[in-house]
Amino acid sequence: MKRILVMLLVLTAGSIRLSAQTKGKKAPVKPQAVSAAVMANGKKVYNKYCLACHMADGAGVPNMNPPLSKTSHVLGDKTRLIKIILNGLATGEEIDGETYTNVMPAHNFLTDQEISDVLSFVRNSFENKASGISVQEVKTVRAQNKKK
Repeated sequence: MKRILVMLLVLTAGSIRLSAQTKGKKAPVKPQAVSAAVMANGKKVYNKYCLACHMADGAGVPNMNPPLSKTSHVLGDKTRLIKIILNGLATGEEIDGETYTNVMPAHNFLTDQEISDVLSFVRNSFENKASGISVQEVKTVRAQNKKK
């Protein structure tokens, strides 16, 4: 009986030590796959509203329209990316060390679903691999945007 109690104490102490070591450390979050339907709908929106400036391959136009492949604006903060769609971008915008001269108009006329789909498409096309953007994330940013 004593032996069992000692083993339990050792196991308990070990688990406390283990949980203390992992406390505060988050496991890397793997991006969720974006559905084929979202990709198809996003591509339609991209072809209609984005392709003329950002090109079919997402490469943009040097010094005029930024590329969408592996840029911090596309792969980084989702809120910033959603705001770009809602508010547009001014001329002279610097993205990853390059300055782009064309103004991007606001596309706030797009529905939350269309914005979610097109941004999820962009974040998973043109050599990008990132999590999608949900309709709820777009709704939240749009609501915060209106308060300003």
